[in-house]
Amino acid sequence: MATAWSAYEYQPSFVLGFHGCDKATGEKILRGTESHLRPSEKQYDWLGHGIYFWEGNPSRAMEWAIGRQGMGKIQTPFVLGAIIDLRRCLDLFDHDALVQVKTVHAELRKTVRTVGAVMPKNLGHTPDKAGRKLDCAVMNYLHKYRQKRDETEYDSVRAPFLEGSKLYPGAGFRSENHIQLCVRTADCIKGYFLPVLSNGFTPAQAT
Repeated sequence: MATAWSAYEYQPSFVLGFHGCDKATGEKILRGTESHLRPSEKQYDWLGHGIYFWEGNPSRAMEWAIGRQGMGKIQTPFVLGAIIDLRRCLDLFDHDALVQVKTVHAELRKTVRTVGAVMPKNLGHTPDKAGRKLDCAVMNYLHKYRQKRDETEYDSVRAPFLEGSKLYPGAGFRSENHIQLCVRTADCIKGYFLPVLSNGFTPAQAT
């Protein structure tokens, strides 16, 4: 699946990612008790397995953490910042990357049919909500497919996530649009930090 444009899969600069989590988890990372966040390996992780971040979006990370608190899955909402070198990145803003994903979906479908299994499906009220089992399977298979072909591994995945209600009647913009990052190679994360809000408070203090 390599193309003539493969050299441009390397991202030219660092990005800031923000991860919503429980305060206890964030503080372990900042103290160095744990070196990295744990990769997510849920069957509905839409960009495949890895460590997830909101690119340049600490408020969305905090909003997510507060939502998890309401579900009883987080005790104290917290936002952890990270300096990330995306390195070789499967960027789903890029045409060639999208072609790869489409190609791999077809290959996965052939494999599933050959073994007599059933293709996973995206579930939920809309394709943008949790339950994207098909997308997760396709993304994970893409990495395995590249390995079989002796192609260079992707260190990260970057993609737009169109979510939420329309900003106003007839709008093409949605209230929760964001860019999501899935870091597959932990070495891409060059450091973690505690974000500071514009009023001088940290996200943890703001709650």
